[in-house]
Amino acid sequence: MSAAHQLVVLIDPVARRIDGESVRIAKDVLCAGAQAKICWPQGPEEFARALARRGGRRTVVVGDDAALLRTVTLLYKERELARGALALVPVGGAASLELARSLGVPMGAVAAARAVLEGTERRLDLLVDDSDGVVLGALRIPDLSRPAPAAPPSSVWGTCRSLARTLVRAPAPVAAAMAHRLRVEADGVLLTDVDRPVTGVSLASADGLAQVVVHGRSGERARAVARVVTVSGAGPAGGFRYRADAVVAGPVRTRTWTALSGAWGLVLPG
Repeated sequence: MSAAHQLVVLIDPVARRIDGESVRIAKDVLCAGAQAKICWPQGPEEFARALARRGGRRTVVVGDDAALLRTVTLLYKERELARGALALVPVGGAASLELARSLGVPMGAVAAARAVLEGTERRLDLLVDDSDGVVLGALRIPDLSRPAPAAPPSSVWGTCRSLARTLVRAPAPVAAAMAHRLRVEADGVLLTDVDRPVTGVSLASADGLAQVVVHGRSGERARAVARVVTVSGAGPAGGFRYRADAVVAGPVRTRTWTALSGAWGLVLPG
């Protein structure tokens, strides 16, 4: 039996709490069409252990963008992204599934589960940083939401993620107008320095490279395509916050992102 029909299904606890019916439907469809090992991790440690024990089975995540991001990050840190494609059955609120939608994953539990069974692998790009962080979609510097709290213990894992999503969606019209002093280099080429305040920097991966946009105070934009992008802050604090996918990070004084072409596989409708 091929790996596509031997599945390890990791069901995110937040998905069970938010929409247990969609979880049940996805499980039934997957079990009817493949040999599926169902895992019910209660927290990040159990999630990581279940992922590590997947063997030669294809990994299916039932959950939201954060669950997918956690899976890719764990596999990247273990340098195991090339071992096989991942699949996602998205379960969660609309705001927590924006990344899945942008990647082309079907939004309904039945359609997504069928795509797991009948779809094909598509190789996708990644941005990775110098602390082993992973960006699947887009990144914005600085983060314009309120500062995120320190990570809590795993017993309040779901509460933390709900709070993080709230912070990401929080409007900040005053902060959006602020200027920031950042030094941005793309493959060693200086795009802007701290003596020219900017309103932000955007990063996304496409065609195997990082697409960089520096947003100027007067609305002008500097664009570049590079493999490696480094951003540094200025001033006494010297740090900046950023939002990568649904995660708020920082402050950090400097961070480097590297684009990896076709670094991971996702099963999508053919």
